Amino acid sequence: MPLLVKKAIFPVAGLGTRFLPATKAQPKEMLPVVDKPLIQYAVEEAYAAGVREMIFVTGRHKRPIEDHFDMTFELELALEQAGKHELLEVVRSVKPDDMECIYVRQAQPLGLGHAVLCGQRLVGDQPFAVLLADDLMVGPPDGKPVLAQMVEQFAEWRASILAVQEVPAEQTRRYGIVAGQAVNDRVVDVTQIVEKPAPEVAPSRLGVAGRYILTPGVFDEISAQPRGVGGEIQLTDGIASMLRREKVFAYRYEGKRYDCGSKEGFLQATVELALAHPQLGPGFRDFLRGVDL
Repeated sequence: MPLLVKKAIFPVAGLGTRFLPATKAQPKEMLPVVDKPLIQYAVEEAYAAGVREMIFVTGRHKRPIEDHFDMTFELELALEQAGKHELLEVVRSVKPDDMECIYVRQAQPLGLGHAVLCGQRLVGDQPFAVLLADDLMVGPPDGKPVLAQMVEQFAEWRASILAVQEVPAEQTRRYGIVAGQAVNDRVVDVTQIVEKPAPEVAPSRLGVAGRYILTPGVFDEISAQPRGVGGEIQLTDGIASMLRREKVFAYRYEGKRYDCGSKEGFLQATVELALAHPQLGPGFRDFLRGVDL
């Protein structure tokens, strides 16, 4: 099967105000969950799906992201001279040799749609993925990562694919909500998408999670959008407009999503991924058994 999705956009220009003061001097995307920063989980997921060109849409104070995916000659040399070869491999694995990282600045915080639009020149006329690092996605233990599942769906449908999950009715204001006709147990032919609707007007309870595969036609639609919810240029509005010209499918992914844009979700991810860690898990589980709840 030919590789169809080679590029991914990571919108990382946000200020991370919900995590202040931790994010006062470092990007929220660099907050560690167990032993890796959030952004690395997203990049590794994209890499596992066959993506090799990572496009980071950054803002001010995001230099640590660039540094993280850059070569650190002094550190690598010190580890090599000390004979710490396992740690050296860990450092080098952050950016495999066949992975390219490109950075473009979003000068103003004008919304997710605008952030995606900032990557248009680099994407060109190819299909591309969008990954929100705030949403830490973990595939099933014996299955594929979420974006890899979506790449397979894109190969079948050759149309934009949105990752979705059922959300409680009272939480529809947090998501783009889709509705449409079921194609099978996991795929919906989208006929409507609305950004953060109130529960009483939400067309369904299928909320868009932080993973997209989009065709380049979405760029023209985003460009034509006025500012939407929150006075921002919304990606959801661009996708809604694209429905007039192209098919869009929603995919109920296999796996689990942690909302690491919230403190509660970040803590849940930290605990559950620590328990699943091959070295840390057993000891951490014993520790939790002894915690007085």
